[in-house]
Amino acid sequence: MPCLFCRIASGEIPASKVYEDTDVLAFNDINPQAPLHVLIVPKRHIATTNDLTEADEALVGKLVRTAAAIAAQEGYGERGYRTVFNCNAEAGQTVFHVHLHLLAGRPLAWPPG
Repeated sequence: MPCLFCRIASGEIPASKVYEDTDVLAFNDINPQAPLHVLIVPKRHIATTNDLTEADEALVGKLVRTAAAIAAQEGYGERGYRTVFNCNAEAGQTVFHVHLHLLAGRPLAWPPG
C-alpha cells in the first residue's frame, strides 16, 4: 500500500490544507492534540529523519520555516508553539513519511509524553 502522506500530497486522499508549494504540504491533523495541530510534510517520500541526507538540509529548513509562518499566521508566533519530528515507532512515529508536527493553543508540558 502506498504511503498515506504520499497519497495526501498527490491529492489522491483529501486533506484540510493549510499551505502548499512545489516541495511542501501542510494540513490539519485529523486527530489534533492541540487547538492548532498541523502536519508539515515534504511532498517527496522520505521515511524517517534517519533517512535525511545532506541534500535535504534546505528541505528541512523549509519545513521548519513553514511551521513558523503558519504559527504566526494563526496568532501563535509570539504566544508560543511547539514543533516536533518523531523518528520511528518508539518515539511515536505512526506514518513513515517525515513530518513536522506544529502544535499550539494550549499549555504544552515539558517533558513531552
